[in-house]
Formats: sequence, structure tokens, C-alpha cells
Amino acid sequence: LSRGSRVLRALAIAALLALLGLEWIAIRADVAQHPVLARAVVATFDARVQAVEHLPAREMVRLTVAPIAGGELPARVRVNVPEAKMPPGAGKGAVVALRARLMPPASAAVPGGYDFARVAWFAGIGATGSAFDIAVRKPGEVVGGGLRERLAVHVREAVPGAAGAIAATLATGDRGALSEEDAEAMRRSGLAHLLSISGLHVTAVTGAAMLLVLRLLALSPALALRIRLPVVAAGAGAVAAVGYTLLTGAEVPTIRSCVAALLILGAIALGRQALTLRLVAAGAMFVLLLWPQSLAGPSFQLSFAAVTAIVALHESRWMRALVARREESWFRRLGRAVLALFVTGLVVEIALMPIAIFHFHKAGIYGALANIVAIPLTTFLIMPAEAGALLLDLVGLGAPLWWIAGVALRALLGIAHAAADAPGSVTMLPVAPHGAFVLMIAGGLWIALWRTGLRWAGVPAIAAGAAWALAAPAPNLIVTGDGRHLAVRDGDGTMRILRERAGDYVRANLGEAMGSETMLAPLAEDPRARCSPDVCVTRLTAADGSQWIVAATRSRLMLPYRTFVAFCAKVDILVSDRRLPEGCRPRRLKLDRALLDQRGGVAVTLSASGAALRSVTRNGDRHPWVRPSVVAPVPGWLLRAEPGANSVRRPGWPGPSRRPQ
Repeated sequence: LSRGSRVLRALAIAALLALLGLEWIAIRADVAQHPVLARAVVATFDARVQAVEHLPAREMVRLTVAPIAGGELPARVRVNVPEAKMPPGAGKGAVVALRARLMPPASAAVPGGYDFARVAWFAGIGATGSAFDIAVRKPGEVVGGGLRERLAVHVREAVPGAAGAIAATLATGDRGALSEEDAEAMRRSGLAHLLSISGLHVTAVTGAAMLLVLRLLALSPALALRIRLPVVAAGAGAVAAVGYTLLTGAEVPTIRSCVAALLILGAIALGRQALTLRLVAAGAMFVLLLWPQSLAGPSFQLSFAAVTAIVALHESRWMRALVARREESWFRRLGRAVLALFVTGLVVEIALMPIAIFHFHKAGIYGALANIVAIPLTTFLIMPAEAGALLLDLVGLGAPLWWIAGVALRALLGIAHAAADAPGSVTMLPVAPHGAFVLMIAGGLWIALWRTGLRWAGVPAIAAGAAWALAAPAPNLIVTGDGRHLAVRDGDGTMRILRERAGDYVRANLGEAMGSETMLAPLAEDPRARCSPDVCVTRLTAADGSQWIVAATRSRLMLPYRTFVAFCAKVDILVSDRRLPEGCRPRRLKLDRALLDQRGGVAVTLSASGAALRSVTRNGDRHPWVRPSVVAPVPGWLLRAEPGANSVRRPGWPGPSRRPQ
């Protein structure tokens, strides 16, 4: 192929890189192998604290600990501790005694949901849970004594309330004090990118450091005449970018932005053009070499889709002509700047919409308009005011700038809530097909990479993917992976949930997977349903008018065998959180513990031709975090197990026997 055209060479190189990338992901997944808890247990054990994360909005502290009780528990465990029970001295490096309910890292509850099991696998976390009791055996660092924690507390004290939570996020990347209501408003309004420490923030810090160093050094004529001060200023900007990245936790968007900033500074020092798609590719390559698993996550996809769209747009002739400097009045210059900002925001919203819908099943509509005000407000007022206030706090004079920052932050929150609460502010769709997502992303990349008229060949791919996603029918039935929670959707759009006491998190997951924000009402309140304490039965009408009888168990009580088998034969679909006997044979589909253990949560779309099933786990899925093949027992003296819960997965040990209920 190397003797052929450039297209063939490009295809060969792309294929080789894809092969190497897949192999690198597989190697990283194997290297990350570690014991994972098999079932929920209540454990009493000693552990060494590795990390402490404060979550003031939830009145909780999250500890990452390494158990030291005989090595039978996973090597790394994440435990939530109520703030009121957190003892002094339980900081990083402390040895603590814990009594906690632990469970395996949760996979996606429903198709298209958040897969924490994958994230935990690469983080080395083998169990998560909540602590009942905690005591310090050997004190460690002072809790909240790190620079990042102390800075976040200082900022929240200077700017009280919700505005202080956002101020601390901008300064340190710590979102622990941000309430879910405000976070959801930022997401719905398209302003959530302001909370992710990325290009906007790193640029502001780097630019401010460069400007300050350049102006101060230029005060000396000797230095200005003998040294290339812009290069020195670029070096200071690089130090500021790296320091800010480390301070804010070194998340993927921040690292990507830091790498991009360093490349831009290097290009400036060499006298080369800086803002190109090669810059984006270099940043992506750097992140994927270190964390290849981030490719599957929304953070990486949203971050790089946004910056790719911005760079591709500003490389176009039309955009270059719009932002080119020219002799004109300040009013026209301001108008062109506002128009450029609006167009950029609109293009970014369009680029991010497929990713947001695929991962979160919703996307904001008014983001471009909200960003016209929010981005300048953050860049030119909030962040400079915060930086200046922190500097002046060294001599106790930061209060006036903190007041300005607080007013601006409250205005930012007001914009977010106004945009989020506006009619039609959010587009909701059920779980999108993978093929539709691939078509839209491929079409967008085609448009971004080409510079000739060929780029518009990507539009049909985007249109086809969007049409496919919009035409995909919403599921009539969604069951969580444990079989306990069930949501049904009738042909008229009515949605119900099986258990009245399901928590808000479960309700939100089920509603989003069905493409709805409305609160799901209990199934027992549906006049078409018949419910007892043990079983619920309802009749569903599919989109094509076909009728289906769906039943679900609601209790753990044993039911008379003959009666239950006869009942099974009269329903089309039966859902249960337990393993049902072989004699129970519904007419179409049996979703019991045996099948759900294999497939995870499922979404079922009904039609006259049958039930189309989509599950969290596909047949033959061998990802190590999905179904580890080896299990090790935990000694009884260490754990008080819940029913059927008495083991941790560990390489080289046989699995426990399973008894049908």
C-alpha cells in the first residue's frame, strides 16, 4: 500500500493505529486486574486511608481505603462516611477500623446507563459501600489539610451559598459542595462545561500568568532589550498551566487542555502556527496513551468534540473573515465578536448533542444563547475577580473582589436556572442505537477533517444517524439488572413503575432510559393493572396495537408451585428478582434472576412480531469488569454476610455454588 496513493497510505496507517489502540486497551484492562467483591456483605475490618474526598452538598465524606485484614477483601475499597460520624485524624495515611456494608461496583442498571464497574476496574476499586461505624487506630494527615481542600474551604467561606460552591469548583475543581439542583441546571442550560476545568480555565490561568510576567519584566529596559520576553512569559504560562492542572485534580479535560496549552506555547516560542487540528490530535494521543479507557467515557468525547468543532470552525474561510481585524467602529467590532461567539456556541451545541443524547439521553436547547453571556462573564469577570481576590487575601484585602465574584456567580446561576426552566429547554430521547451514534460522530469528523467541498459529504451521515435515533421506538419495558425495579410504557405514552418505594436515582434512571423527565407513577395506581403484595399484572399496548400481558413479582415469599406454574402460562412476559422454576414458562419471555445475571438490565420493545430485547451485557461479552471468572471465599469471622453473599472474586479460585430459591 505504501506504493499507492495517499488515500491508501492513510487507510493503512489508520488501520495499524486502530489495531495498536485496541491492543493497548486490552493490555491496560489485563494489567488492571484485581479482586472484586462478588456479593453484598457487611464487613468489619481495618484499613489504611488512601484518599479523602469531601462532599458537603451530600453531608458525606468519601474514603478510598486499602483493607489490611488478612488480604481477603479487595485491595482497594471506596466507602462513604456520614459527615457527622467522621472522626478527627481520619485523613490520608491513617489506619481506621471500619464496619461497613460493601457491594461490588455497580454496572449500568439499564441499557445506556452509567457503567461504574468499568470506571472502578481501571481505578483498582474492588468494592464500594457505606460505613456504619469508623474509629481511628492511627492518625494520619489532618482531614482537609491538603492545599486543594484548604483552598476550596477558603473560597466557600469567602463566597457563601451556591455561588461559593461554583467559585470553589472554578478555583480547585472540587464539586463536592455543588448541589444536585444547581448541577442539573448547569447541565440543562448547556453551561456544565464551565464546571469542568478545561480549556476556558486553563487558558485564563495561562494567559494571566503570561501577561503578568511579560508586563513586569518589560518594566526593565535591560531585560526588554536583551531577552526574548515573550518566550520567558510562555515558560511562566507553562508552569502556571501544569500547576493549575495538578491543583484541580488532573482530570481528563484538564490534562487535554494543559497539553494543548503547552503545545501552543511551544509553537509560539518557535514562531509556528498554534491552533490547528494537529494540536487536537496531539492532545488526544497523549491522553489515550496514558488512559486509553477514557475513549469510552463521555468526558473524553465531549471535551474533544467541543475543541475539534471550535478549531475546525475557526479554520474555515468564512469564520476567519468574520473575526479578522479591520478598521471599524467599536460598535461593529463588538457586534462581530458577539456573532462569532454565538456561531461558535451553536456549532459546539450541535457537535455535543449526539454525545449528550447517547450517554445522558438528553441535551440542552438554549446552550448557545446562554453561553453568549456566561462565557464572557466567566472569562473576563468571575475568574479574574477570583484570582485577584486570592492574591489580595495574602494581605487581607480580598473582600471587595470576593463580593464582585459573588454577584457575578449568582448572575451565572440565574442564567443557568432561567435557561434550564424555560419551556422546551431540554430534548429527551430514549436509549439511542449504537449505529445512529456512530453515523453522527463519523459525519461530524468528516466535516471537521476535510477542507474542500468534500466535507459536506458528512451531512447525509449526520442526517441519517439523527433520523435513526429519532425514529427508534421507546422501549415498552425496562428492567434493572437486579430484577427488583420495572418500568412500563403503554402505547399512549403512559409510564409506570413497579415499586412505590423506589428511590429518586432509580426513578431517574428508568425515566431517562425511556426518554422522559416526568416522575413515574406506581403501577398499582393504573386501572389496567391488578396488584397484590406478591405479584402485579398489567396489559400493555404496543405502538402497532398488539396486546401484551406483563407480570412481575413484588415479594420474596414462596408461592404455591402448581398455581404459579399455571399463572406463568397465562402471561406473555414475567419479570422476577429471583430464579424461577423450570416449570414456569411464560408465552414469550421470562426475565428472572437466571437471565438477568447473564444479561444485566434489559429494555424490551414490543410489537406484533415479538419482543426486541436490548441488554446491558451482550452474549459473549468478555470484558473483565463485566463477569470476572474467578471467585474466592471470605472467612466467616471477618464478615457477616447477607443472604447468599459470602465471597470475593479473586484469580485462581473456584466459584461458589448457587441454589435456586
